[in-house]
Amino acid sequence: MHYCLFQFSINTREFKFAQTMIFAIEEINQNPAILPHHTLGYKIYNACGWLHLLAFVNSQKPFLMLSPFICSAKLSHFATCTCLSDRKEFPSFFRTIPSDLHQSRALAKLVKHFGWTWVGAISNKNDYGVNGIASFIKAAQEQGVCIEYYQAFEQTGPLGELAKVVETVKYSSSKVIVAFMSHREIKVLAAELYKQNITGLQWVGSDAWITDHSLTDSEGHSVLVGSMGFVVSRARIPGLEDHLRGLHPSQFPHSQFFRDFWEGVFDCSLNEAENIQKKPCSGSESFQNVHLQFTDVSELRFTNNVYKSVYAVAYALHNLTTCEEGGGPFFNASCANTAHIQPWQVLHYLQNINFTTTQGERVTFDQNGDSPARYELVNVQSASSGTIHVATVGVFDATLPDENQIILNDVEIVWGGGGGGHTVPVSVCSESCPPGRRKVLQKQKPICCYDCVLCAEGEISNITDSVECLKCPIEFWPNTRGDTCILKEIEFLSFAEMMGIILTVFCLMGAFLTTMIAIVFFQFRETPIVRANNSELSFLLLFSLTLCFLCSLTFIGRPSQWSCMLRHTAFGITFVLCISCVLGKTIVVLMAFRATLPGSNVMKWFGPVQQRLSVVAFTLVQVVICILWLTINPPFPFKNLLHYKDRIILECSLGSAVGFWAVLGYIGLLAILCFILAFLARKLPDNFNEAKLITFSMLIFCAVWITFIPAYVSSPGKFTVAVEIFAILASSYGLLFCLFIPKCFIIVMRPEQNTKKHLMGKTTKDIQY
Repeated sequence: MHYCLFQFSINTREFKFAQTMIFAIEEINQNPAILPHHTLGYKIYNACGWLHLLAFVNSQKPFLMLSPFICSAKLSHFATCTCLSDRKEFPSFFRTIPSDLHQSRALAKLVKHFGWTWVGAISNKNDYGVNGIASFIKAAQEQGVCIEYYQAFEQTGPLGELAKVVETVKYSSSKVIVAFMSHREIKVLAAELYKQNITGLQWVGSDAWITDHSLTDSEGHSVLVGSMGFVVSRARIPGLEDHLRGLHPSQFPHSQFFRDFWEGVFDCSLNEAENIQKKPCSGSESFQNVHLQFTDVSELRFTNNVYKSVYAVAYALHNLTTCEEGGGPFFNASCANTAHIQPWQVLHYLQNINFTTTQGERVTFDQNGDSPARYELVNVQSASSGTIHVATVGVFDATLPDENQIILNDVEIVWGGGGGGHTVPVSVCSESCPPGRRKVLQKQKPICCYDCVLCAEGEISNITDSVECLKCPIEFWPNTRGDTCILKEIEFLSFAEMMGIILTVFCLMGAFLTTMIAIVFFQFRETPIVRANNSELSFLLLFSLTLCFLCSLTFIGRPSQWSCMLRHTAFGITFVLCISCVLGKTIVVLMAFRATLPGSNVMKWFGPVQQRLSVVAFTLVQVVICILWLTINPPFPFKNLLHYKDRIILECSLGSAVGFWAVLGYIGLLAILCFILAFLARKLPDNFNEAKLITFSMLIFCAVWITFIPAYVSSPGKFTVAVEIFAILASSYGLLFCLFIPKCFIIVMRPEQNTKKHLMGKTTKDIQY
């Protein structure tokens, strides 16, 4: 049985395709595993026709004439137009080359892969160019690539079309051009660009021209060095080279094309009568000893598609003829009648073929008759007269996951675009926005044209070309570059910082000084100046002042639950104890003066027992206030996130503000009462009392704490704590210096004044008075 296949006879390349078809048919006919009882035949036309459908190879084997429709079914090795995938318009079209739709998408991903987001697009005006570039533009936009311009022209079109394209390229800012056209248009365009010295461009080409050796025919071929594009994968076809080199005119006695080809290669004439200007062919000429593009099988790309096409038909017919009844694909599991094969039956088997070539390549068709998309990425690395060197630098495989479809080889790429051959060209409308900034589109321009602006306060962008900034979580803040959220610095008054060290020194120095004064008083406890000023209350006052200095230390360091409760209650109680002692001393001064009056017996009502009870009573009130505060709503550590945007203030929340101000208010009440009493006793004789010193100390105390309130409310962060410590230290030092330093000075430096006579006012001045 003989089946017909068609091939066009156009040029040397097409003749090579035809010979590949013949080679494949002969190989199949010699293979007993494929169509074992049938042979394939062929007849070659300049166009697919309806006549002479039968051709035979071996008349001794059975054959069957097929319906003309089988020959009208198209199986292409070269047609890539996306339009041919329309099954409604082309229901019987198959191809062993991927559709331009896949190539367009691959080109879009290639452009995106190298970061070229601002490109120009040029095509010719036929279906191949227009449909291919339209698919590319759509795919490129989906990839985030912007098209600066699109121009189209034809080699045979008006000169104005080409001039317009060249003018557009000349004044555009994009450095990458995607050219979807044939080798004819690209040669014309390259020549014109070369003439006008328009260089520095990176070309990305379609498979119709990227590997075409005829590019070197153009004087502008140097412009195209560095071009990149996708082509169908290379393959090896064992035995094909021998077949091509073994061809001879005697095998094609009626082919004028082969006669002309032979005479052109060997520069001789097969018919001396027809061409007397050339030497006659001797008959010993052979392709074995000449180097021709025709016999070169090192770059079998489209040729391999021809080879696969023949095998696809052979396998389809093989499956049809070997179908077993009851296991067929048609109605009631029937098979095709090999005596009356219907066209749709052949198409069914062709649609469902699935085989692997001897070279390991899988051949199948999808529902549109298209082959799987797998390309090689090639790079034009050099070009000279008649020779173009193309290197495979990667592959594209549409069956892989989207992010892994482009795989680059470890081969150095020669770049166009004026990058020195080794630097990837840059073609963007706007430079990339680094992390820490975001893109803001420029008005009335494509999305690839934008300005880079800093992220707002508290926001970051951690990727290049971010379209928006991300707000940091509440406890985080951007780093200096604005690309990472880092934990906010936690701020509190630390023992390790300078302010904390200074305050700690003053606290300890105050406690040490108070202890030294207490030691001096204890050493001279029997002297008149110590005994006359109520030594018991003095020692209690010195003890309370020591506690006041030491309680300041609880305000320094990282706040905790216990430190927050301790600092305020300890401060409140120790200060009340201190003021209670001063108040007791003031009352003693007043009572002592009245006791010197004739007939007065007032001191019996405010003796040592009453003094102790008064101090305990005044202090106990503060203790009760603190207990209620700690029980109802105690202070607690609190992260203040609102005062500063970039820092967290770790502070002690008051818990109950009423409790805090009650503690301060009670201290203030006692201080004012003490001040009033001391003020009333200020005119008593100097040597009888210390009322003036108490008055002055209370004046300092009240001034400090009145100033403390606005300073405390307005101070930020750790300075709030520092102000509170300063108020405690200032008032404590004020009491210490006013009440005890003068006495210590007399005890140590003026012992002659530390006498009962001096204290009783028995001086000359007093007597005269």
